[in-house]
This record gives sequence, C-alpha cells and structure tokens, in this order.
Amino acid sequence: MNESDGTPRVVVGVDGSSSSYAALRWAVRHAERTGARLEVVGVYDVPGATGWSAPPVDAAFDEQQAREALAEELRSVLTAGDATPPLEQRVVRGNPAEVLVEASVGAELLVVGSRGRGGFAALLLGSVSQQCATHASCPVVIVREDIV
Repeated sequence: MNESDGTPRVVVGVDGSSSSYAALRWAVRHAERTGARLEVVGVYDVPGATGWSAPPVDAAFDEQQAREALAEELRSVLTAGDATPPLEQRVVRGNPAEVLVEASVGAELLVVGSRGRGGFAALLLGSVSQQCATHASCPVVIVREDIV
C-alpha cells in the first residue's frame, strides 16, 4: 500500500519480452478493477559491472537508453485512449530478480511474465519469475503470454 494515502500498489516487471507485455496488460486490468496504483519496473545492467571485465561503458548512457526503452514499451503496449490506472515508471540498475523482489516489499501484488528475454526457451518458467515466486514479499502472479 501507499503509506501516505492507503492506495494499494501493484508492481509489474517489464523487460521487452512479449511475456512481460502480457504481464503489463494483466496488471493494468487488475489495477483498474481494484483501484491500485501501478509501478512499472524496468531493470538494466551494465556489462562487466560484476564478474569479468567488459569494454568500458557509459553507465549514464545505458540508464538513459533503459528509460527510453521502457517508455517506448509502455506506449506500444498501452493503447492510446484506454483508461489506465495511476502509473509510475522506474528504471533500476541491477539483477532483475533482486530488484523485483525488493520492489515487492509493501506491494499488494507483484506481476511478472513467465518467460523473459533469457536464453533457455525450453523452460516453462524463467529464472526471474521463479526467483520472484520464491522470494517476493507479496503474492506473485506469473502471466503466460498465450493466456492474456
């Protein structure tokens, strides 16, 4: 809940995958029905920030690209003219599962897609969604793209 006014908060992770778009659409409908505020979280990481070293990168540039990508994804998924609940966009640098689990603290619900942009297409459940289901501080809805 929003501590200042008691409005429930729904967090949804968006990573550019079709599964995350389905999760976003589901979260928007849920927030509209329940009067919740929607927090859309995009996560990015800088190559070489942990572990082995990669070529030098501009972290501020990567963050700006991530913000622009999230804004564009929201525009493409949310149809113009549709009513949308109060919405906040956040872009955070880090590990997607850790960021989303942290964002779940105090939320009514965490919504994620069943498969992200990771590499193992044969898996039914992605590693981020599995980590969220296991460690989130609130109930988690995992949305398959073919269901919505």
